[in-house]
Amino acid sequence: MELKFVLTAFVFISATVTTAEYIRPQPRRTLEFPWDPKPSSHPQQVHISLAGDSHMRVTWITDDESSPSVVEYGTSPGRYNCGAEGESTSYRYLFYRSGKIHHTVIGPLEHDTVYFYRCGRQGPEFEFKTPPAQFPITFAVAGDLGQTGWTKSTLDHIGQCKYDVHLLPGDLSYADYMQHRWDTFGELVQPLASARPWMVTQGNHEKESIPLIMDAFQSYNARWKMPFEESGSNSNLYYSFDVAGAHLIMLGSYADYDEYSDQYRWLKDDLSKVDRKKTPWLLVLLHVPWYNSNEAHQGEGDGMMAVMEPLLYAASVDLVLAGHVHAYERSIRVNNGKPDPCGAVYITIGDGGNKEGLARKYKNPQPDWSVFREASFGHGELKIVNSTHAFWSWHRNDDDEPVRSDQLWITSLVSSGCVAEKNHELRKILMSP
Repeated sequence: MELKFVLTAFVFISATVTTAEYIRPQPRRTLEFPWDPKPSSHPQQVHISLAGDSHMRVTWITDDESSPSVVEYGTSPGRYNCGAEGESTSYRYLFYRSGKIHHTVIGPLEHDTVYFYRCGRQGPEFEFKTPPAQFPITFAVAGDLGQTGWTKSTLDHIGQCKYDVHLLPGDLSYADYMQHRWDTFGELVQPLASARPWMVTQGNHEKESIPLIMDAFQSYNARWKMPFEESGSNSNLYYSFDVAGAHLIMLGSYADYDEYSDQYRWLKDDLSKVDRKKTPWLLVLLHVPWYNSNEAHQGEGDGMMAVMEPLLYAASVDLVLAGHVHAYERSIRVNNGKPDPCGAVYITIGDGGNKEGLARKYKNPQPDWSVFREASFGHGELKIVNSTHAFWSWHRNDDDEPVRSDQLWITSLVSSGCVAEKNHELRKILMSP
C-alpha cells in the first residue's frame, strides 16, 4: 500500500504529548558484574562496526596475547567458507593493562544478509545481519549509556525493535578512569553490539586524560575503532560513512573544530563528495548539543556551532543528533537560532541510562525552536522510508516498558527543494580557503 503524507514547511508532527502528569521512576544503581572466568583465548566484548563499502570491522578482546586476529565467517551456522586476518593493539593506563584488542575487517559482504562468525578460531559462534543496500533502513539511537539499571532497560528495549544500525552520540561506558569499567561495558553491550553495527562518536567521559601522564581518548581509540581511515579522516574522533541511501557524519566535539583545524578541513572535503542523488539523506552526530534549552551544559556547544552550523546549513543537513544533556529534546527545522524550513532538525538524546541521573531543569519560556522536551531515560528510532520521508520516534523507559512518547514524520531537504536552492551557497563555502 502506498504511503500518503501531509507535507508542511517544516515537519509533520503526528502526535502531541504533554508530560506534566508523568511521574518519573527513581534512579537505579550501577550494575554489578560477577566474575565470570573464560578461557584466555576466547573472545570477549565482541562488537562490530561498518568499515567502508560492504565491509564490517569485528572487534574483540582476549586475555591470551598469542590469540590470532582471525575471523572466520559464512552464511550458514558452523560453516565458515571465508576468513580474514586483521590487526591488534593493547594499552596501559596507570596500573591497568588491557587484554589484546583485535580489529579485523571482513568482506565484501552481501547486503541484508545474516552471517555467522567466530573470532580467533576459539569460543562461541556469533551472528550479525548486514544493513540493506537501499531504503527502508532503521537506526536505533541512544547516547550517554553508562552501566546502570536504566542502561539495561534501554538496551532491552532496543533489542526488541527491528533495526539495522545503532548510533551512539558519545559517552559510552562512563568508565571515568576506572579501566575495568570499559571491560564490563563491553560485556554488557556484546549481545546487541555483536549482532548489529554500532557507530559511535566520543563524549567527554571518553577523554580520561591525565596531564603529563595519559593522553586523551587512549582507551576509547584502542577499543572502539571507527572507519575514520576509510572516510579520509586522520582521527578516530571524526569520520563518515554511507549506509543504504544515507550519508552520516560523526563529528568530534572534543577535537579542534575552528576553520583552520584538520576536522573542519576534513568536513569540507567530505561534504564536497556527497552525492544527494545516491544518498539523499544527510545526518550528523556529535556529543555536545548546539540547540539546548535545558539548564545543563548551557552554551558548551556555542563555539563549535558558530564555526560549523553555516557549513552544515549550506550542505542541507537533514538531522543532527546529540547527547551530553541527560534528557530528551527535539526542535523544528532551525538555523541560526530561528525557525527555518531549510534548516536541520536537532535532537538531543543523552538519556540512555547514565549514572549521573537526569537533567530535570529547563529554561523558561521554551524557545520557539523547541517543540518537545522531557527529562526521562529512553531511546530513539529513525526509520528512513524512502528518499523523501523518514519517521522518528522517541521511546521513554516507563517502568521497564518502552512507551512511544514523541514521534514525527520528517520530509527530506532534497524533496523540499532546499538542496537545489542552496547549491551555490555550498559551493562558495567549499571553495573558500
